[in-house]
Amino acid sequence: MENFVDFIRVFCKSGHGGAGSKHFMRTKFKAMAGPDGGDGGRGGHLILRGNAQLWTLLHLRWYKNVKAENGENGSGDNCTGAMGKDIVIEVPLGTIVRDEETGVVDAEILRDGEEVVFMPGGQGGRGNAYFKTATNQAPEHAQPGEPGQEGWKLLELKVLADVGLVGFPNAGKSTLLSSITAARPKIANYAFTTLTPQLGMVEYRDDKSFCMADLPGIIEGAHEGKGLGHRFLRHIERNAVLLFVIPADSEDHLKEFKVLKNELEQFNPELLDKQFLIAISKSDMLDDELKTAISAELPKDVPHVFISAVTQTGLQELKDILWEALISESNRIPASQEEEIEDEEAEQ
Repeated sequence: MENFVDFIRVFCKSGHGGAGSKHFMRTKFKAMAGPDGGDGGRGGHLILRGNAQLWTLLHLRWYKNVKAENGENGSGDNCTGAMGKDIVIEVPLGTIVRDEETGVVDAEILRDGEEVVFMPGGQGGRGNAYFKTATNQAPEHAQPGEPGQEGWKLLELKVLADVGLVGFPNAGKSTLLSSITAARPKIANYAFTTLTPQLGMVEYRDDKSFCMADLPGIIEGAHEGKGLGHRFLRHIERNAVLLFVIPADSEDHLKEFKVLKNELEQFNPELLDKQFLIAISKSDMLDDELKTAISAELPKDVPHVFISAVTQTGLQELKDILWEALISESNRIPASQEEEIEDEEAEQ
């Protein structure tokens, strides 16, 4: 059975609010002592909670229906109905909830312990005691509880990593990940050995570190569903920096880079705003003359480095370049914010 589940569809229903009570107090000495109907209880919420110990949605695979409790009705003697029990769904970091019908994102979890109410329960109705006034001392009405919400929700996991490895199948991404992290992805001399994203922590200087993700290989036409399709392209959206891994024995290094870049653009044009780096893998088979020739054909605006996981060549240089890119990315103002700043300056 596949252990990595990054997409599930669940029918969700929050609880209905309890109705307020229409009740009048009666005592031995006073038959009409006034209204004392209590409020209804709130319906149960559906809540997402981030759990850093989870890395897949597998534990939710068999949950086809998630329903919270209804709130209880209010009663006499100003007794408020009990609230419906909330349901907390623990998910890995990077999970979003999307409404199936509208496509709107209801919630997003990025931090451990973060809680978001993505489907609130209905509010309980007011009892008649709430409506008592000096001029209306015996109100005859109470509110019904508000209905809860229901609908099909799509839970989607997008891997959170600082650096994402992008490349064709068998480009050497898994070998690179296993060389600079403690991760042990499957490595073999055939295409599509990586069928699920693999994460590893890269140790850097002065006890610093960053997270790297090996994503399943992309082929031309992946955005149309070819190969593994766009099932794993969405994980790239979470990566701050994208490292294009191109093997030294590629027939056309520039063409390979352009094809990969085009697949990202066709899937989501915003991916082109990310930091790009190029690593020429398996470079132990190259001499200085070939390295110079390859460097000349690569884009001038994209930093590149020659590496070899076998001989450990260029790995420290790669770490340095990646760390500088991450620092630069963290200090960069997003394009949307730059436009807002420009608009404010123009108004002033």
